[in-house]
Amino acid sequence: MRTILLKFAGPLQSWGTSSHFESRHTDFYPSKSGVVGLIAACLGYRRDEDDKIRSLNDLHFAVRVDQPGRLLKDYQTVYKLKKNGDFDRNYVTNRYYIEDGVFLVALGSEKAGQIEEIVKALQQPYFQPFLGRRSVPPTYDFLLGVFDGSPLDLLKTYPWQKNKSHFVKSPTFLPIYFDVALGEGVGGRMRKDEAVSFSSRNRSYLFREENRLDILPPKEVDTKDDHDAFHAIGGENVPF
Repeated sequence: MRTILLKFAGPLQSWGTSSHFESRHTDFYPSKSGVVGLIAACLGYRRDEDDKIRSLNDLHFAVRVDQPGRLLKDYQTVYKLKKNGDFDRNYVTNRYYIEDGVFLVALGSEKAGQIEEIVKALQQPYFQPFLGRRSVPPTYDFLLGVFDGSPLDLLKTYPWQKNKSHFVKSPTFLPIYFDVALGEGVGGRMRKDEAVSFSSRNRSYLFREENRLDILPPKEVDTKDDHDAFHAIGGENVPF
């Protein structure tokens, strides 16, 4: 099996699975349906191409919570128009986000061609990927690579990705949530995040079962000097 590893670490992200209309809640870690939607956007699938979207549900999915973040409520007002286009009224909408969260998402498949196609799409997306909502794009280190082995095995050992300044210095464990087909763990929690259709007229999801496994935090990697923005655009990082 080959596994794609993604890092979701934007300042804000939102992964709702059970809310609509005025109040848009978020789960506390990424949903499989949200990640399937992200992959589908990169591949250029349209919202009503249900068969193509459902084929991505076969990917083995696991997510590790490296930094849980904090819940943020965004208060917004929206105006409504009448059928003739005249102003009708304003109303309040509440939108919830995860602030400063860091998650590792692993997607595995026995089909090498499918993994190659997805990786190429992630590197050159047809539609802009985003972390649950269009206003929150991923970070520059979004795609961490492709590895041999299952998503669960990879997340057990991959270095801890928390921010250096994170207020939780030494958590006792990191939770991993994953498809029950990957084995191990406990829980058998039902989560309504298997994508059936993303069509705006008939958006629908099925329940899927996921397990949880708690692990000790793997060793961190010192990335203090890894990112050179000037080198990335062909320049030279010269100290002043």
